[in-house]
This record gives sequence, structure tokens and C-alpha cells, in this order.
Amino acid sequence: MSNSIRQAGIIGTGSAVPGRVVTNADLEKIIDTTDEWIKSRSGISERRLVSEGEAASDLATTAAKAALASAGLSPEDIDLIIVATFTGDMPIPSTSCIVQNNIGASRAAAFDLQAGCSGFVYSLSVASSMVASGAYDKILVIGADVLSSMTNWDDRATCVLFGDGSGAAVVAPVGEGEGMLSFCLGADGSGGDLLTIKAGGSRLPPSMETVQNKQHYIEMSGREVFKFAVRIMGDAAMEALEKCGLSPADVDLFIPHQANIRIIEAAARRLELPEEKVFLNVQKYGNTSAASIPIAIDEAYRSGLLKKGDVVVVVGFGAGLTWAAATLKWVI
Repeated sequence: MSNSIRQAGIIGTGSAVPGRVVTNADLEKIIDTTDEWIKSRSGISERRLVSEGEAASDLATTAAKAALASAGLSPEDIDLIIVATFTGDMPIPSTSCIVQNNIGASRAAAFDLQAGCSGFVYSLSVASSMVASGAYDKILVIGADVLSSMTNWDDRATCVLFGDGSGAAVVAPVGEGEGMLSFCLGADGSGGDLLTIKAGGSRLPPSMETVQNKQHYIEMSGREVFKFAVRIMGDAAMEALEKCGLSPADVDLFIPHQANIRIIEAAARRLELPEEKVFLNVQKYGNTSAASIPIAIDEAYRSGLLKKGDVVVVVGFGAGLTWAAATLKWVI
């Protein structure tokens, strides 16, 4: 490695979920579904949903403050804020700028990144490259989504899957051979129509017609997305490991996007990982999109499952279609 290239790693983590718990039993009262049906198809028992007036930046701000405290930094130490989201507070300003103001990170540049549920790992890749190049020293990377704001609560196939939340990480220079060892990023735009929110952009601007037709809600071809996810999660994780000369046998903890228990189990089988090496919290939060992986990372670290020197693989997939995996050697 050239002396001009620095290794980047995560030096602090944080997360935030809303206080309102919505169980499968609660959903049974508003749609035609059952607790058994939801659990058998997704592994989800409950999810957290925002209260009225609560937005993505609120969750992101709380997670950011926790990550800064974990890293022992002040807001003024941060050079850049990246927020991965597709459910930001509003089209402009960016959610990252709102968070910057909320936490008082007056020195920081800020932008949002949109890659669906893969967004946090995409953002880690960007942050890692910027730290490696010397462009920035300390970057706050946040995944935050409020999917309940984009969910059609009359669609039982999708509304049972999603939750709200945020997770954050501080990325900074670390020792050689530590931190982020490799990334695997990809996209297949030919599958873009499998997971969409059709209206609200320049193609279909908001109108009475788009609202009446419920085109501002998530639409998903569940069977096709499932088949894609089962294949790509394992493939991307394997590629990330191979890029840094490691194998599944070297993995101490596997942290997949928490979308569906059957998808997670398929990826674990592909890597031949035992159950104790696979982190799960989908049962508590459902699919929180870009927040899923950073919430899981924070919970794994704070619970003691993630220890200094551990080899960690994270992997996700999302709308686009996109996928992203990373291999990390944990440094804290």
C-alpha cells in the first residue's frame, strides 16, 4: 500500500428507532393478515413506526449524536456528512444538511445518497475512498428511512414488511490492515421496475391523479425481488471476501440487510456460516431500508457480539436494483 493511501474504518456507531411498536397482532386489526402468515414469510414479529410529525432527520440526528459519543468526537470534528435515504424529510434541502444543522457540525460538507436499501454500504464505500485519499479525516455516515411514510397500508403484501429507523457510523483513518478491507457494489437497472415509487419525481409530478391512484407508495414484485435477493446477497458477500483474500471460514460475524429471514438464511447457507455467526434483528424492526445494516452494526457492537479484530461482512440489496457488500476488520 502506498504511503499516500490511508486505511479507513468505523470508529464509532449509533442508532435510533421510534418508540411506537406495531406488532403483527396490531396489523391483524387493520388488514387481512395473521401473525403466523407474516412470521412464516418474513420472520418479522413487530416493527417501529414514527409518530405524527416525526421525520427521517429526527431519527438520523439521534443516531448521529450517539455515533459521535461512541467515537469520542464533537460535531466540529466532522468534515463530511453522508445520509443514505430515499425517504428524506423533503426533496430539498437534503436530509444531511438538516442533520448538519441539528447537531451543529458547522464545518461539515453534506449530501444525501440514494441507493435504496443498499445505500448505507454504498455510502461507506464513498466515505472510505474519501478518507483513503486524504480528502477528509472524519466522516459521519448515516442510514435513515421512514418507510411508513411511503407504505400503502391497504397492501398486505408490502405493509407488513417495513419499519422506520436510523443508524450511523463515524469513518476515520485507522491502522494498515484494519477497517474496511474491500467492497463489492453493483446495479442492474433492467430490474428497476420491480421495486418502485412511481410518482413524486419529474416523470410523474405530484397531482390529484397520482395521489388518488396511490402512486406515491412503494410497489414491489415480491416474488421477483425475492429471487434476485437470494442470489445476489450470497454472491456479493463472496466477492467482497475474495477481493481481500479471505474466505467464509475467516468470517466472525455476518451482518446482512434485515429484509426477510428466508433471504438471510439463504445467504448464510451460501457462505456455509453457522447460525451463531449471523446477526438477526429483523424480528424486532422489519425492513428499515438504508437504516437496516447500521442499526444491526450498532446493536452487534454494543451487545458485545462485535469485538476488536473481528472480520465482519455486511451485505444488502435494494431498489434500482442495487447490491453492496463490504468486508471489515473491526477496530473498536
